[in-house]
Amino acid sequence: MPIINVQNVGKRYKRYSTNLSRLAEWISRVKRHEEKWVLQDISFQMEKGESMGIIGHNGAGKSTLLKILTGTTKPSQGSMEINGRVSALLELGLGFHPDFTGVENIYMLGQLMGLNNQEITTVLPDIIDFAEIGDYIHQPLRTYSSGMGVRLAFATVTAVRPDILIVDEALSVGDAYFQHKCFNRIRTFRMHGTSLLFVSHDPIAVKNLCDRAILLDNGQLIKDGLPDEVMDYYNAIIAKREADAQIAESIGLNNKKAVRSGNKDIEIEEVSLESNGAKINALQVAEHLDIKITVRANKEILHPTVGFVIKDRLGNEVFGTNTFHLNYDLDKFEKDTTYTVIFSQKLNIGTGTYSITAAVHDSYHHLDKNYDWLEQAATFQVISGAESSFVGVVYLDSSVHLEREVVSCPSSP
Repeated sequence: MPIINVQNVGKRYKRYSTNLSRLAEWISRVKRHEEKWVLQDISFQMEKGESMGIIGHNGAGKSTLLKILTGTTKPSQGSMEINGRVSALLELGLGFHPDFTGVENIYMLGQLMGLNNQEITTVLPDIIDFAEIGDYIHQPLRTYSSGMGVRLAFATVTAVRPDILIVDEALSVGDAYFQHKCFNRIRTFRMHGTSLLFVSHDPIAVKNLCDRAILLDNGQLIKDGLPDEVMDYYNAIIAKREADAQIAESIGLNNKKAVRSGNKDIEIEEVSLESNGAKINALQVAEHLDIKITVRANKEILHPTVGFVIKDRLGNEVFGTNTFHLNYDLDKFEKDTTYTVIFSQKLNIGTGTYSITAAVHDSYHHLDKNYDWLEQAATFQVISGAESSFVGVVYLDSSVHLEREVVSCPSSP
């Protein structure tokens, strides 16, 4: 039995042009509003212990979906079934009263979660210890910073391990130290069978915490799959800023399925990897690597930017740069002309399989004008070398030496 089963869920709101229209409709019983669907025909299932990311631009319907799943609001259509106890950290301050102290808010939020006073009292020391807000625990919430509020909310919501943990983007308010604590607790919950629904714009967090992701766009579920695949597709949607930009899962340069977007004013024709003048698909740690991106200009373009991103096998971005970052002005690409941009670097990254995302766009980033964006344009393997034994994802070429100081004992009087 799925722990979450959502079938054809939709949510609509009535939108009135003025408050007078609302009153006129109530008196005359004549429709004077427009209907705005913020969610339409959302269907998915989650199994026990599964972790799923929900991604999408602001206004895509993510928060509305979470509110429906937590019972904060009801769907206008469809059905859902939740088989387990839910703990949720949604909007900052939700479930707290600004005039209550931290302890009082813990009891209030705990009761909203279905705990009785005895159960709350039992876990109260753990909540206070995890939140680490000191004497503020006895002060009104209105005296807290936003980060302190997140600390208290997360500590309370996760005081008892739930069957389903739902986390919105409120964690982004907290400091880096506390975020690490939160993610460690989430991973511990997952190891013990808790299902996770996680909303975030952070691709690394989604890929590291989630087995699966769904993409919402304008209230509709448009993609469901592995986190790296869904994040790549999401990046392609972001890149679509002009009406003639096209997004497609198409055959890439290596006859492999890849996400590609752009208006093709400039088109990527080849991405090749070379070391010491020879084409390669594998090299050792710290070897020299040339990334050659060949493009064709289909119209005259002034000051284009060409760049790349190296991603690991999980889709995490390891390194990326472009001609704009490197202060290399490409000046002008002439129509019907082919150009090759060569990026040279020492590959100080750990062993593993990597892919190259190549892009050509206008100005600083692809949000201004995207000509061509190609995921998985090339892949390569990094293997260990004789002089590169280390752990981690970055090779820092460290050295070591020893300093010795002899401490003399004072002579006796």
